Amino acid sequence: MADWIKACAADDIEQEDVIRFDHGGRTFAIYRSPDDAFFCTDGLCTHEQVHLSDGLVMDHVIECPKHNGQFDYRTGEALRAPVCDDLATYEVRVEGAAIMVKVG
Repeated sequence: MADWIKACAADDIEQEDVIRFDHGGRTFAIYRSPDDAFFCTDGLCTHEQVHLSDGLVMDHVIECPKHNGQFDYRTGEALRAPVCDDLATYEVRVEGAAIMVKVG
């Protein structure tokens, strides 16, 4: 069963940026795109389990801070080696000023 959880306030994230969100023993990454949309993925790189919130966001791409692998945070798709496995993505909605994430 999936629940909607308040991850943060919309104002907590700048455009083209990412923040870390921990819940239920798991780490997530919350992104704000250049066009003010919000997205959520697993928070750890699929290559070596490094926190993506320490990475660089460019347009719709998150670059892992350790080996520069890249993912499209909208789809979770792995874009550049050394990452091969896609990130899991989660539904996001905005309720007032809150960013809500559907986690299960």
